Amino acid sequence: MTTMDEWVTAVCAELGLDPARVPVPAVLDLTREVAHQVLRPGAPVAAYLVGVAVGGGAEPAAAAARINQLAANWPVELGSEGSADTPSR
Repeated sequence: MTTMDEWVTAVCAELGLDPARVPVPAVLDLTREVAHQVLRPGAPVAAYLVGVAVGGGAEPAAAAARINQLAANWPVELGSEGSADTPSR
């Protein structure tokens, strides 16, 4: 078992969730895409928003795929990295 597996299992136990329902690769892909294509602080926020959508009934892989596509098509502006408290978009 990897450290990631252990972490996900522990967090799921705390939150009463089934770790088998956590699409770790999809979440990692999502956060990487947002961090690299939009801005770094947007990655955890996007992951949270996908979680909210899933909690509301969205299918996890489909929700993550939609946000990955949005991030992939996000217009790149040089020098627009921004920060959590200084939105650049």
